[in-house]
Amino acid sequence: MPDDAAGRPPVPGSDEAFRALADPTRRRILDLLADHGSLTVADLVAQFPGLVASGISKHLMALRAAGLVTAVRRGRHQVYAIDADGLGRALAPWAARYEAYWAEALTRLRAASTGTAGTDPRE
Repeated sequence: MPDDAAGRPPVPGSDEAFRALADPTRRRILDLLADHGSLTVADLVAQFPGLVASGISKHLMALRAAGLVTAVRRGRHQVYAIDADGLGRALAPWAARYEAYWAEALTRLRAASTGTAGTDPRE
C-alpha cells in the first residue's frame, strides 16, 4: 500500500492486529515489552528458551507489520518497544463498538460497591 500524503505508512487494521495477537508467543512478547519498556531480540530470546533468535525475529516482524511495536537501531542491535499510537489505532475502533457494554457494567459495579444499586447512577 502507498504511504499517505504526510509520508506515513498505511495504518494496519484491527484484523491484522488481532491476527498478530492470536499467537500466545506474540502476546507474551508484548507483555515483556510492557513490563520493560524496550528490549532487544537477545533480551527476548533469553525469555523464550525453546525459541531461537530467528523465531523471535519472525514474531517481531509480525507485530511490526500489525503496527503494534516499533524498532530503533542502537549500534548493532534493534531495540523493540510497544507502539502505543499504533496499538490504539488498531484496536480502538473495535473496542469502541463494545464500549456501551462495559461502560454499563462499570456503572453497575460502581453502584454495587457504593451501596447505591437500584438508584439512578447519574445522581
